[in-house]
Amino acid sequence: MIVSRTPFRISFFGGGTDYPAWYREHGGAVMGTTINKYCYLSLRRLPPFFKHRHRIVYSKVECVDEIEQIEHPSVRAVFTSHQVKNGLELHHDGDLPARSGLGSSSSFTIGLINALRALSGKMSSPGFLAREAIRIEQDVIGEAVGSQDQIWAAFGGTNVITINQDDSFVVQPMIMSKERREMFQSHLMLFFTGVSRIASVIAVDKIANLKDRSTELRAMRAMVDEAAEILTDPKRPIAEFGSLLHENWSIKRCLADNVATPFIDEIYQAARDAGALGGKILGAGGGGFVLLFVEPERQASVRERLKDLISVDFTVGSPGSKIVVYEPSGLENS
Repeated sequence: MIVSRTPFRISFFGGGTDYPAWYREHGGAVMGTTINKYCYLSLRRLPPFFKHRHRIVYSKVECVDEIEQIEHPSVRAVFTSHQVKNGLELHHDGDLPARSGLGSSSSFTIGLINALRALSGKMSSPGFLAREAIRIEQDVIGEAVGSQDQIWAAFGGTNVITINQDDSFVVQPMIMSKERREMFQSHLMLFFTGVSRIASVIAVDKIANLKDRSTELRAMRAMVDEAAEILTDPKRPIAEFGSLLHENWSIKRCLADNVATPFIDEIYQAARDAGALGGKILGAGGGGFVLLFVEPERQASVRERLKDLISVDFTVGSPGSKIVVYEPSGLENS
């Protein structure tokens, strides 16, 4: 039995510049953090006593004989790419709902690659996991997704990620004092809207609009550097980060018609009226989780205004994908 644990992420700035259609021409950068909420995948070789060859358990249960019959796109693509030969059983458990803007799809793909290679006795570096997950999602499955989620799931931490035109990337941790990090953490609130959506579907319109939104994307890219300065300079008021988030959200919601909805706008305005300095809908938009930046003394008021939503406590900077249980039944090829 192999169990992998892979974190979810919160993206603060630069989203949109991590799409290949943009960064291969202009370069891109994003700022964000992993959080202490995880995707857990358990993987084992399935004994040859069952009628089926593979069993995959997530929001549904699939029992199939051939990899081509697997409906889950990431499982089918990873098993095919890594030439799985023996029968396998895979179970998924997540701390938070899928399709909610926290990079859960990439966390799943990263965790699966990590577990599958571990079952075959292979260690995987964060760089390998990130590059392989990007390849699987963008080239094999053909999803309209960016490249930041895979990197965060693999590396973990609170970082600025720079993505170069040649597809290479640099992960730069945000160096903060303990006091500054605690101050930053204390201003963050997370709420679930109750609406799940498929990010790649939302992203299709954003990608189609990239060439017409170069001014907005350049501005969002510049905010990455500005946000990094705010976090790492203890002389700058931390409230500036919240104001920058508000400016970023005002730009992001213009990238495509389906990024924001009247329901999301109503939630955000209610939070602002109650004292939130800024915030954003996480992921591609359209639903999922809303992140808010709120001074501690105003958080009770915000929580009361959003009492119909689920509030989620979390901490920032969780480590990247790890194998937390390693009890292989053998080291022969999967």
